[in-house]
Amino acid sequence: MARDLKLGLNTGYWAAGPPHGAEEAIAAADELGFHSIWTAEAYGSDVLTPLAWWGSQTKNVQLGTAIMQMSARRPTAAAMAALTMDHLSGGRFILGLGVSGPQVVEGWYGEPFKKPLARTREYVAVCRQVFARQKVEFSGEFFQFPLTEGPGVAGLGKALRPTLHPVREDIPIYLAAEGPKNISLTAEIADGWLALFYSPHHEDLYVPRLEEGFARDGARRSFDDFEICATVPVIVHDDVEQAADFIRPMYALYFGGMGARGANFHHDVPVRMGYEAEMEKVQDLYLDGKKDEAAAAIPTALIEQLALIGPEDKIRHDLEAWRDSVVTTLLIGGDAAMVRKVAEIVLG
Repeated sequence: MARDLKLGLNTGYWAAGPPHGAEEAIAAADELGFHSIWTAEAYGSDVLTPLAWWGSQTKNVQLGTAIMQMSARRPTAAAMAALTMDHLSGGRFILGLGVSGPQVVEGWYGEPFKKPLARTREYVAVCRQVFARQKVEFSGEFFQFPLTEGPGVAGLGKALRPTLHPVREDIPIYLAAEGPKNISLTAEIADGWLALFYSPHHEDLYVPRLEEGFARDGARRSFDDFEICATVPVIVHDDVEQAADFIRPMYALYFGGMGARGANFHHDVPVRMGYEAEMEKVQDLYLDGKKDEAAAAIPTALIEQLALIGPEDKIRHDLEAWRDSVVTTLLIGGDAAMVRKVAEIVLG
């Protein structure tokens, strides 16, 4: 049965500079009843500063990080930022976390990319101790609080609780996840899922993994109170092929150029959807430096399963598959005009 969808505005990570028109788009989203606004980071702008700056000019929307890269901060530092942002926003902050990928983790942060699921589980557990204003005491494979022994350790550390009293002792944590095991972990330990490449036409790839996580001992949520925020490009254009052309380069970058051959989590998503041969071609072209040809090789049919493109009437029709899915919120991008157009189509 079709149901209402919420909308979020994802400003993304910055390229050479701040995205043009972001403040106007955020103001429109806040005015028009969007659920949330989100910022991101890669290896340029950080995720928190723009969110605090732009978020200070809003009154209604939730403020989320999509994503805060875990290797960039110790979990206690991430939790401190979350407590601070929750105070500044009056309880509107969402901590969106993700492991990123080996190229960024090892190339930019100089951290080993190993056992990302185990690291995520420990990271979230430490954050929840901070949110509850407990003394942080944790002994894991990746994190030890307090640190009492090891090379260069003074041995003077003691368990501390944050001096800052939380606005909420249970700030929501959303996780970015693409692989099956990571999706199940997200359903088990998080309050929401940030889905980058989701298709409502392939829910068999996701729903069983979510159900597996919800069924585990100690799971926090169920489908009834779990948020699923899917990033969905929206291109309103009279010509479907031209609309697809606007976003082919982005898909070519993610599916063909990110990570490395055999180690690209984004590439694996359309492969699981049945596009293995097409994605092998895209990856070959992209890694050979033929980026335009790689973009041209992205099938329109795949784009139509991941995005909403074409004339307004077609988008309204295609939107019904999203309303029938388990997705609760569509995360879109664009300027203020696009924000208003999508609000008109989706929220009515």
